[in-house]
Amino acid sequence: MTAGIEFRAVTKRYGDDPAGPAAVDGISFEIPRGTLTTILGPSGCGKTTTLRLIAGLETPSAGRILIGGRDVTGLGPAQRNVSMVFQSYALFPHMDVVENVSYGLRMSGMAPAEARRRAVEALHGVGLVDLEARLPSELSGGQQQRVALARALVLQPEVLLFDEPLSNLDTRLRREMREEIRSLQQRLRLTVAYVTHDRSEALAVSDRIVVMDRGAIAQRGTPQELYESPASEFVAAFMGEASLFPAQADAEGQVLLGPLRIAPRRPAPAGPVTVAVRPEAWHVVPPGQGLDARLAKLSYLGSSYEYTFETELGPVFVVSPDVGHALGIGSAVGLQLASHGVAIVPAPRARARAG
Repeated sequence: MTAGIEFRAVTKRYGDDPAGPAAVDGISFEIPRGTLTTILGPSGCGKTTTLRLIAGLETPSAGRILIGGRDVTGLGPAQRNVSMVFQSYALFPHMDVVENVSYGLRMSGMAPAEARRRAVEALHGVGLVDLEARLPSELSGGQQQRVALARALVLQPEVLLFDEPLSNLDTRLRREMREEIRSLQQRLRLTVAYVTHDRSEALAVSDRIVVMDRGAIAQRGTPQELYESPASEFVAAFMGEASLFPAQADAEGQVLLGPLRIAPRRPAPAGPVTVAVRPEAWHVVPPGQGLDARLAKLSYLGSSYEYTFETELGPVFVVSPDVGHALGIGSAVGLQLASHGVAIVPAPRARARAG
C-alpha cells in the first residue's frame, strides 16, 4: 500500500536556538493511502504541531514531508491539496450553510451555480438536508460539525485532517459523529490524519495509531496492538485504564506477580519487568484462589461494578460486568488474571538497576 503521507526525520523547533527543545523531534512515520491514522497523546506532546506540519501551517526545522509521493516540505497550504476540519469548526457566522460549504470553491474561481450544486451535494453526503439557508448560529453542535466536514470534503482533497473535531460535542453526539467520520472515510477511501487526546475515540475510528510523548513517537501500530501489547508503561497507561505492578521474570520467561504466575505471549528476559493489567482482566473468584483480596470501595455504573480491592500488591482496580451478584464492603475474595488485558513491559531503568 502506497503512502498518502510520509514523515522522514521531521523536527520542528520554535525560536532561534537550534539546540532548544523541539516540539517535534526527528519523527518518521507513514499514513498509507486510503486509511485513517490517529495521532494520539497528552497535551503538549506535539500532535497538533505534527498536524500543522502536514497542513503546511508550520515549516519543519529539519526533515522532509511527502504527500502522495510528492515532496511538499517547502510548499504552503494552498499547494498541498489538503483540507482541515478544526476543533472550533471555523464557520463564517455571517454566511449561511451553503455559502460556508461553497466558499473554497468560489474562491478558486468556480462558477457560483456549480459551486452551490456541489456544496448541496456535499451537505447531503454528510446527512444534512434542507438546511442550506440556515446560519451557523441556528444549528446544533453536531450539525455545525457536519457543515465543517462538508466544507472540507467538497474540495476533494488528497488528504483530510482533523484537529480534535469532537471535543465540543456531548457524549452521544461524539459517538454518532465518530461513526459518521469513520463511515465516510471508508466509503470514500480518504487518507486521513486525525488528532485527539481521547483514547476511546482513537480506538474507535483508526486503522493505525501513532502515540506521541514529548515530541517523539512512543509507539505506533493498530489499535489492538497498542491496547494489548504496549511497548512501555507510558503507552500502557495512556491507551486505557491500567494498573502497573513491578514484577520479576524468571529464567524460563515466566513472570511472577505475587502469588500469580503469568505466561507472556513472548517470553520475557529474566529480571525486573512491569505488568500492566486492564481492569477487565481480573476475575473475581472464591477466597483462597489466586491473589487474596478484600473489597475496599465499589461503584455501581449500571452495566458494571467498579471495585477497588486491597491486596499484597497494593490497591487493585477491577471492572466486573456481573451486576447480579454485588459484593459487600469488606468481602474477602480471590483475584485471578484472564489471558487478555495483561501486558508485560520493560521496567524503568532506575527500577531495573535497583533490582
